[in-house]
Amino acid sequence: MLPEYNIGEILYSLRQNKSITIEELTKGICTKEEYERFEKESAYPTVEQLYLLGQRLQVNLVYFFSMAKKCNQNYSQLVINLINKYKRVRDYQTIYDIVLKEQHSPIFDNVQLKQFLKWHEGVCLYYLHNETEKALELLDDAIKLTNKEFKNLTESEIEILTSIAMIAYESKDYVQARNYFEQSLDELQRLPSLVDPKVKIRILFGFSQSLTEEGEYERSLTYCQQGINLCIEVELLYLLAELHYQSGENFIKLGEVKTGKHYIEKSLFLCDLTKHEKMGVLMKAELTKMISSLPS
Repeated sequence: MLPEYNIGEILYSLRQNKSITIEELTKGICTKEEYERFEKESAYPTVEQLYLLGQRLQVNLVYFFSMAKKCNQNYSQLVINLINKYKRVRDYQTIYDIVLKEQHSPIFDNVQLKQFLKWHEGVCLYYLHNETEKALELLDDAIKLTNKEFKNLTESEIEILTSIAMIAYESKDYVQARNYFEQSLDELQRLPSLVDPKVKIRILFGFSQSLTEEGEYERSLTYCQQGINLCIEVELLYLLAELHYQSGENFIKLGEVKTGKHYIEKSLFLCDLTKHEKMGVLMKAELTKMISSLPS
């Protein structure tokens, strides 16, 4: 019976999601070595062991088996949610480990799911190993899985194009980054509706960053304001602090120091509100650097 279920994959994903070590999970239930075989599916737990493991993972057996049934969409969605969770905190190593583990799973045989994994493999290769060429090749291939002509992109394809734009920006190829962001926005306008407003917010922020680097401060401010307005409209804090900081930087570089400081103070408040202390420290340091570089 148990080989009909993705027991190992579910155990691994739930354990990662709950941030529980193998030792914590298995204490009094089975040995560490036994459990490692469960995750690899070279052995299977007894129903009693599974029940006890489920209690530690805060899932009951009925829910566990509904997720673990092979080819069940619940499991693929669990993995997608897990990857998105780690993406928010930029834990690319954990994302890469998940991607490598799931690449050959029959559950991810669907073309859209393959695309999702290939997209995140490319992103991880860039941020973990700085393999720019290979990363861009994977992202390009990911789009081609569903759209060989690169025309009339879907929302998910636009997200991948945005990742290409971000890699260009991070690689300091600001002209190319700007072109990709502009293309992403154009493609977005063609969509009848937008499922996730964060997609547009991400593009507007990336576009504004690229324009700032090219010295187009006023144009950058336009896209910053669009991003801020959208955040307010859809009641999202996503990138709101960063958009305020970017606005502040633009104003300071335009010589409007008082207005610039006002925006950056708002961004620092938002960092404090959302408990992004590290980002707040970086913003303060950058503000000091900007002010000190101004002509006296």
